[in-house]
Amino acid sequence: MILGENGEKMSKSRGNVVNPDDIIRDYGADTMRLYEMFIGDFEKAAPWSSASIKGCKRFLDRICALTDILCDGNEYSKELEASFHKTIKKVSADIEELKMNTAIASLMALLNDISGKGSINKAEFKTLLILLNPFAPHISEELWVTCGYDGMLNQTKWPTFDEAKCVESTIEIVAQINGKIKARLNIPADISSDDAIALAKAEDAVAAEIAGKTVIKELYVPKKLVNIVVK
Repeated sequence: MILGENGEKMSKSRGNVVNPDDIIRDYGADTMRLYEMFIGDFEKAAPWSSASIKGCKRFLDRICALTDILCDGNEYSKELEASFHKTIKKVSADIEELKMNTAIASLMALLNDISGKGSINKAEFKTLLILLNPFAPHISEELWVTCGYDGMLNQTKWPTFDEAKCVESTIEIVAQINGKIKARLNIPADISSDDAIALAKAEDAVAAEIAGKTVIKELYVPKKLVNIVVK
């Protein structure tokens, strides 16, 4: 059940009714559809949020804008390969379990990874559109045709994932001095604590900060950060 923005059941007497026609007029049918699935667990009541539906509209606008950074490529890039395999796995499982909200959240996370890279190739965009199609069929189908992919999107085979490629080979961590971030670095996901600390200390910004000081403590939090305490 979708509640009013005040958290109460929608009713004309309370004046908290949301007219779907108005939402479709202002934001489009795909945004309406996407938001209804993103609003929360299907088994639980959730309040309507005007701010959140605007966020869904921005998400779809960002998907459309990917055509501006689209480049050639018939396989996933090294930088995005793990992200795509993990997202395919997550979205596929969540749809089967009717967890549409978390499936959409994983697509949003994937979009952030793409934006961080600054480009997306045709193989990656094809997969992204297929994954998006159950949630935003009109926009995804339109982009499919615009980009020149074969056939109709809704009849295209669902992508598969490789379990071995769902694991990141490298990760980004932060290097801190006395709790303050001084650098960010990419390291192997399975790196040892000693090696992670050594790589952090080799960073120019970190090296400059600890030069001439006494190191009191060194800590590596796996896949998150290195913190060096000095005085």
